[in-house]
Amino acid sequence: MRTSGRTRKAAVIAVAGLATCATLITGCSSSDDNGSKGSDGKSSSSEQITLHIGDFNEFGYNDKTGAKLFSEYEALHPNIKIVEDNVTDGQQYWDSLKLHLQQGSGLDDIQAIEVGYIAEAIQPQLASKFVDFKSIKGFSADDWVSYKEKQATTADGQVIGVGTDIGPTAICYRTDFFQQAGLPTDPQQVAALWNGDWAKFVQVGEQFKAKAPSGVAFTDSAGGLFNAVLSSQPTQFSDQTGKLVYDSSPGVKTAWDLSAKAVKEGLTAKLQQFDSNNTWSAAFKTGKFATVACPSWMTGLVSTNSGPANKGKWDIAQPPQAGNWGGSFLAVTKASKHQAEAAALAQWLTAAAQEVKIFQKFGNIPSNKGGLSDPAVQNTTNDYFGPAGKPAPTGKIFATTAQSIQPAPIGPDDGTVKDIITKNGLLDMEQRGTSSEKAWSNVKAQVKDKLGE
Repeated sequence: MRTSGRTRKAAVIAVAGLATCATLITGCSSSDDNGSKGSDGKSSSSEQITLHIGDFNEFGYNDKTGAKLFSEYEALHPNIKIVEDNVTDGQQYWDSLKLHLQQGSGLDDIQAIEVGYIAEAIQPQLASKFVDFKSIKGFSADDWVSYKEKQATTADGQVIGVGTDIGPTAICYRTDFFQQAGLPTDPQQVAALWNGDWAKFVQVGEQFKAKAPSGVAFTDSAGGLFNAVLSSQPTQFSDQTGKLVYDSSPGVKTAWDLSAKAVKEGLTAKLQQFDSNNTWSAAFKTGKFATVACPSWMTGLVSTNSGPANKGKWDIAQPPQAGNWGGSFLAVTKASKHQAEAAALAQWLTAAAQEVKIFQKFGNIPSNKGGLSDPAVQNTTNDYFGPAGKPAPTGKIFATTAQSIQPAPIGPDDGTVKDIITKNGLLDMEQRGTSSEKAWSNVKAQVKDKLGE
């Protein structure tokens, strides 16, 4: 998955998903055996073991809302049980993971790492805690889109994670609300309204507001808009060397100014994406907003959060400008007692066949090249979106964008700065009426306080 709008505070480290295993010294596996794995990827021992995978939000693996990959793997490997340690709050998750890595305890066998934090994870002090996939038989970095594995590669060539999804971004919108506001509902006509410029998206929001249904905002959050705009910018938080340049970045300024304007014009529902109280997720079902910036992994959340009653009311249009928001990696910790089995599971989950299944079921588009080019992905439609009998061509929408993505440089502090901007700066403007100038000043002070920048 993903991005992150999924950034949260470090204060609740004790209750993050990793803390479920915090009393353990070397990992979360329930068995003490050191079973090895043969070269064919199958366990050479029949002794029962448990593999814990720590992640955040939705990766599309589980049986309830995902592609049922955990149960499929367990059927193929009867001696393995998989336990998912999942939390909603991505920032809490990352802060907790860092703490446990430093302590060398309380770690899952597999840990997900969001792309906003991968540049920090590949720094020597953290990278040394992960297994190098280059030492795993059968691993090939060429299996993923060119930039994906480069993001997870350390300066000395260690590859600490295998790629899950990427986040080509579109716009999900409520056709019923657009119709009531006098706007077109056909995806091509909708995309034409804002084609080429995110400023046009805000202008459409102003048109929507003039005739909006009672109680419906144009978009869910300033933070979501900021992330979407920034994802399309060539310069974001850091430069090519990894140095933090957020306060002089043209991309950050563009995203901030447009998001601040949306707040000032009353176009947002003043929500915090992925909040732990689930206020944001509940607002989908009750129809509090008409649009949400929609990277591919968001489509599963839209359908899950909106529920069956709203099927057919959502559709998907191309964004003003293409960009990549989010995407993650699976890393195997050296603290795991079952490194070989964990690496085999991580590679299986990120293989083309499984990433195709996840996209078809949940919307997370593959970073695996074989999965991305698979006709099953290219031709996938999603009947939750679009009118009856005309399901949205999600495969073409996201795969086309994914092929042309040119990622911006990523620095080790990007995720932290993004969290401060979206959660503190923009949310202060939305919920407390703080001016744009004061909110930006607060952002810089908080970044300096946390990072010394």
